[in-house]
Amino acid sequence: MSAAPSPKAPAGAASAWAPLAARVFRALWIAQLVSNIGSWMQTVGAQWLLIGHDAALVTLVQTASGLPFVLLALPSGVLADRYDRRTVLLAAQFAMLAVSTALTVLAFADALTPGLLLGLTFLLGCGTALMGPAWQAIQPELVERHQLGQAAALGAVNMNLARALGPALGGAVVAAAGAGWVFAFNAASYLGIAAVLMLWRRPATELPTAPGEKLLTALHAGRRYVWNAPGVRRVLLRTVLFIPGGAALWSLLPLVASRSLGLGSGGYGLLLGAVGVGAVGGAFALPAIRRVLGVNGTLAAGSLVFAGVLAVLATVRIPWLAAVALLPAGLAWIGVLSTLNAAVQTRLPGWVRARALAVYLLVFQGGQALTAPLWGALADGLGLTVSLLAGSGLLLAGAASVRRWPLHGTDGIDPTLSDHWPVPPLVFEPGPANGPVLVSVSYRVAAGNRAAFTDCMAHVARSRRRTGALTWGLYQDGNELGRFIENYLVASWSEHLAQHHSRLTGTDRRYEERARRLLVEGTAPEVTHAFDASAGPVVSEPDYGTTTSGPGARR
Repeated sequence: MSAAPSPKAPAGAASAWAPLAARVFRALWIAQLVSNIGSWMQTVGAQWLLIGHDAALVTLVQTASGLPFVLLALPSGVLADRYDRRTVLLAAQFAMLAVSTALTVLAFADALTPGLLLGLTFLLGCGTALMGPAWQAIQPELVERHQLGQAAALGAVNMNLARALGPALGGAVVAAAGAGWVFAFNAASYLGIAAVLMLWRRPATELPTAPGEKLLTALHAGRRYVWNAPGVRRVLLRTVLFIPGGAALWSLLPLVASRSLGLGSGGYGLLLGAVGVGAVGGAFALPAIRRVLGVNGTLAAGSLVFAGVLAVLATVRIPWLAAVALLPAGLAWIGVLSTLNAAVQTRLPGWVRARALAVYLLVFQGGQALTAPLWGALADGLGLTVSLLAGSGLLLAGAASVRRWPLHGTDGIDPTLSDHWPVPPLVFEPGPANGPVLVSVSYRVAAGNRAAFTDCMAHVARSRRRTGALTWGLYQDGNELGRFIENYLVASWSEHLAQHHSRLTGTDRRYEERARRLLVEGTAPEVTHAFDASAGPVVSEPDYGTTTSGPGARR
């Protein structure tokens, strides 16, 4: 099967640093850098405190950090879509500050057992999981949509610049003064982000969830959206195909440093720093690489480079050579991650952005958390060399799969709100909880256009399901060949009103317009809204009943 054309970067993507011109984005980026440095310093301290134990216990530091995403990413996405995202971020910062302070006190008191260390690391991961969807979801509020790719790359630069500085600083501090001081720095680092968020006057925005929407209902809405968005599902697939092999580097590098290369904590920090230096340097080259290779070429090349780095680490026993090999790993990591992040960000409408990003973070972070102990167990059982080569093989397979399952292009994707359905002219006012609601739309399709119409309606079907339809069907009238009836069921009247006013996008409108151009000239869809009457009529007045919006009305 031939690969789809590789999507290209937008015209405005030439300057990798353009988003830093936005004041709030710049301030948060700097504060996040300090916080990320603190996180990497803590990671080095935590892993080094456990380095005398078996490999599986060392890799559990990464599991303890990432597992909360498996448990909390989706609920965190609901919180970020339902409540003010700035408030959610502040709550996460102060919670992580409290946990880090406890970790620091226990470390200085020499009371930090492996169990306590992993438990508190898990709680910090819970704070990060709470923060993740909200942090990703505010990016379109900080930069222009065409700069989301650059913003994602700068986020990866931030993480990798911290990786270049934090581990080296952490290793030096641990060697000179002990792990307690790296935990103390990490605790203080949360104050910077909290200060910027408190000073940020976020514009008032309408909460995108339907009125009275329950947690499980909101979770289901997010799952339904992702399942019916082929472009988002493809991003998740590409993430699944990269993360298990990529996680081998982060899981096994402490063991490579100590067992294969004979390095101490400072040397391990320098190896992580080499990855960070490669990522920061690669940020300058990444726009040019994307212009030459395209998005899918960048994904394939990143996987190939990462596979090569793992193969080198499996065979090399010279520290400086291993450090040099890790430089391109940074470029490959930032190239793949920023590409995937930008691909999902540019597709999502505001009403479900945090929930869909939570699914992406669940796959990304959860994949690392779940595979980390497997790499540790494999290293204990079969050795580091076999484990690293196995990770390399997975990445090679992932690179080969890009041709079969490429990312879809984003040309024509318009996630902006489109309130193009008028209020249904019902003869009574249903309550928000009334439902389910059966929406029926009748179309008269011009002769010769019927096959094309059913093809167009396949896109409309995904639009209906993304925005709230529980079931959907398209039927051809047995008494009139040119008449088609679309039926879909929505859980409640409030859900259907959310479709009307806060969930439809420019892309949804375009799909509807394509189908409507195939109708008999001068005709318009006829729409009815029917309410569940199995428990009796919705209203008691005898004149009320199932209503019709009129032959010429649109929803």
